[in-house]
Amino acid sequence: MDKRDGKWTVRIDGTSLPSRDLIGGKAWSIAHMSAHALPVPPAFVLTTEACRAYRDLGELPGGLADEVAEGIAWLQAETGRLFGPQTAPKKGLFGRKKPESGPLLVSVRSGAPISMPGMMDTVLNLGMNTQTEDLLAAESGDAAFARDTHRRFYELYAGIVLKAIGLTLDPADTPDKWQAAIAAATGARVPDDPGDQLEAAIKAVFDSWNSRRAKRYRAHHHISDDLGTAVVIQAMVFGNLDAQSGTGVLFSRNPLTGAREPYGEYLPRAQGEDVVSGKFTPQPLDTLNQSLPAVYRALLDAATTLETENKDVQDIEFTVQKGTLYLLQSRAAKRAPEAAVEIAVDMVDEGMIDEATALQRVTSDQVRVLLRPRLKAGATEGAEVLAKGEGACQGIGVGTVVTDTDEAEARAERGEDVILARPTTSPEDVHGMIAAKAIVTEKGGSTSHAAVVSRALGLPCIVGCGEGRILALQGRDVTVDGGEGAVYAGALPVTVPRESDDPTLTKLIAWAQARSPIRIDRPGQSEPADIIDLDRTPGGEDPAQLPALLAGKTSAKGGALASDEGVRAAIGAGVKAIYIDPVLPALLAALHMDHPDPDKDTLATDAQG
Repeated sequence: MDKRDGKWTVRIDGTSLPSRDLIGGKAWSIAHMSAHALPVPPAFVLTTEACRAYRDLGELPGGLADEVAEGIAWLQAETGRLFGPQTAPKKGLFGRKKPESGPLLVSVRSGAPISMPGMMDTVLNLGMNTQTEDLLAAESGDAAFARDTHRRFYELYAGIVLKAIGLTLDPADTPDKWQAAIAAATGARVPDDPGDQLEAAIKAVFDSWNSRRAKRYRAHHHISDDLGTAVVIQAMVFGNLDAQSGTGVLFSRNPLTGAREPYGEYLPRAQGEDVVSGKFTPQPLDTLNQSLPAVYRALLDAATTLETENKDVQDIEFTVQKGTLYLLQSRAAKRAPEAAVEIAVDMVDEGMIDEATALQRVTSDQVRVLLRPRLKAGATEGAEVLAKGEGACQGIGVGTVVTDTDEAEARAERGEDVILARPTTSPEDVHGMIAAKAIVTEKGGSTSHAAVVSRALGLPCIVGCGEGRILALQGRDVTVDGGEGAVYAGALPVTVPRESDDPTLTKLIAWAQARSPIRIDRPGQSEPADIIDLDRTPGGEDPAQLPALLAGKTSAKGGALASDEGVRAAIGAGVKAIYIDPVLPALLAALHMDHPDPDKDTLATDAQG
């Protein structure tokens, strides 16, 4: 039974592990890390049931406000700090002489049961006002840090709660000027009262479940609209405090190649939103090792623990505050198609998972991406390089560069191949990303929004090409090499790989054929005489027509059988054998009939932001 502190909330204290369906993946990961005595700031969670009640009622359900107040009181007791009106704290946050008061700031973060990276909203540093800025400055001894934290809160609150579009506040201005800029942009001010801030932020996070971007992402990944998101309220730790503070993302294995080695990025004197938003280009993870080796070792030890416990590659968000490590969440990592295949097979070889689990972690679409055309040998010799950045997801994309997200979607719907190029992407760009053949950004690193979402979609992606680069690309026909991080002029010659030449794919084929509910082979391999060739059958390219076309047939080839929908239609029609090339995508489609999106089983939570 799930441990609850009321009808709508659960405290995350490591003593229980409620279900992901109830508390969402982010809170589940916090509870899991807490249970293993890993360093996690205290948190409580508003359940997905509260989200559904809010959706149905159009307002926060009765009793929720009282439970939130009780949760805040618990956070105060756990941290020795106070939210709202200030008196003396029980202990100092930064190891300095205790001031007269110590403010508790919190993050308010979304957390769906199924991973939806970057699709919903987060507000950090909530609880800031002029009084808490003064108190934070006195306690830390750093007025610039306190003012920076104040500005960060105002920017996020204005964007998430008040729906200011693209508002950037001048760090040199005062809070009064920031409030005036926000009022000019939205017609409203940021409340001074932390309780009012918290109520509005909770509603905004619940509302983000039904945002346009979130709905499109769920539709693309076959995720139910009825799940709802939890809201995690967690004590803030500050990566923007000093030179011994920072934030980053660690993958326990390389999410691009699958190599069994740590991979990640670190941004000193920053908060997590700086990394996720792509507004800043982080440094390699080794930067942390060079500056804070003990923290780096502790981080790798935590990654090993979490990968072993979860039996999957981990994506860990962390913050360092004055040389102390804090883990904010851990989830099964989004990975590029090549990495998905390599990691699945490697983990079987290591005895971590079985063959059936490995097959559930590789999608038919990922294999199709691996078998997409690649640049021919020597294709880039003499080719003009239009832009260069960091490869965030392998693959080749060829098309016309478009810089507007809606235009990319519209042109793709007309059958055009488009490359979406943006300064950086945000959740509002997802529909254009889905439509594109590749993604290129001027800013951001391999853990930015563009990188994470492109890996989830299996799209070639290059990030951090440099400011001002996309204007020169607009309207040009280009070839994007997501592995090399290069954009070339024109459509370069390509070659098509064969699955039979790849030993890792061959191993997956053998495992899948042993478990498939239907025989799937390549054409020409003992085809029966009465086989129906859907390439030569009117309507054979349409999965919706297959039930009628395949009625009474025992074997088929061609046509819509190249799609997951076609394979499922054939099995539903009672067909016993399919002949198609390549074989593995069809085999995986057959095996995943009960789980059309394996992410539902392997991913724990949604990304910050």
